[in-house]
Amino acid sequence: MRKPSGPATLSNTVVRVPGERLIRNPKLVDLYPEDSMRSALLALSAATLFIAPTFAAAQTATDPELQEWFVPYEESRPRDPMVGPDGRVWFVGQVSDYVAVLDPETGEFTKFDLEEGAGPHNLVVDPDGTVYYTGNRATHIGALNPETGEIKKYMMPDDRAGDPHTMIFDSQGDIWFTVQGGNFVGKFWKETGEIRLVESLAVAGSRRGSSSRPYGIVMDSQDRPWIALFNTNHIGTVDPETFEFRSYELPENALPRRIGITSDDILWYGDWTRGTLGRLDPATGEVREFPLPSGEQSRPYAMAVDDTDRIWLVETGVQPNKFVGFDPMTEEMFTVSEIESGGGSVRHMYFDAETNSIWFGADTNTVGVAKLPPRRRAVSH
Repeated sequence: MRKPSGPATLSNTVVRVPGERLIRNPKLVDLYPEDSMRSALLALSAATLFIAPTFAAAQTATDPELQEWFVPYEESRPRDPMVGPDGRVWFVGQVSDYVAVLDPETGEFTKFDLEEGAGPHNLVVDPDGTVYYTGNRATHIGALNPETGEIKKYMMPDDRAGDPHTMIFDSQGDIWFTVQGGNFVGKFWKETGEIRLVESLAVAGSRRGSSSRPYGIVMDSQDRPWIALFNTNHIGTVDPETFEFRSYELPENALPRRIGITSDDILWYGDWTRGTLGRLDPATGEVREFPLPSGEQSRPYAMAVDDTDRIWLVETGVQPNKFVGFDPMTEEMFTVSEIESGGGSVRHMYFDAETNSIWFGADTNTVGVAKLPPRRRAVSH
């Protein structure tokens, strides 16, 4: 594994605690009855804990099987999981300043503390195992070496880009990312550490400020990033050669938050205020809309597309949150499943092709997986 330079070294102390099996129990159970033991464990920079799955719901021919694990770091907002090369699942604790990893086979959690105030919002995992996270409250992208606990920080080149948000790899393994409040789209070259920022649309007359709020991001087959602009009715893109920014207009009052893309380079977005799933054809600019099951109260947030082009999203305006599947071939919402912990808000999801599963974090302090129904066609990876 590549060893980042200029690190802030973390402890590699590992502590194992027997987990308590919790099935279909909506209440958090105190896994550490002795307060002194809890304090000692949570104070460690890198601590490994065994936690059993929290909830499980059976899979059917069309419905996913949902399973969640309580995260042992209380009220930490675990979010934005991604499967690493060894099958373990990495995620960040947004309000508790950590990066952590779950072994879904054993229920074991390992935690790496970040600097106070880092506010990690999102992460991606390189094929060599390096974990990159966005320091959303600290103006940087961090690279964590999980073997040593060492971290290297790459600072934003413009102080206005104070809140790097969501990242994604391009085909060369470099990283595109959004900066919500700062109103930028950026590219980060891993080998050199170079960061280049492109300004997004400026918004006039909005109560939510002048930023277009670049939010969710996906890559198309031509290595172009596409970005949901959450303070506008636009989706933006950046030419990867010229770094020219352009946008595509959506219906009036639409607010795209997360975004997905199918193998034909058609863009899909959840309309936060109007309760629809939108389809944008960049070649023509045509937009089509499909009503979501919960209508205007649905508040679609997390979104992912699997490798047979099925669209998966979470309605967060209803409790419990609902995990919804849409088939572009039939244009039908073919499954709706409740997230048993409630979800609070499921904010981002990751599709793992190797296991045909989608991973998510929830405000109910859980990390979960949706084991998807059988693929509708053979897929080779």
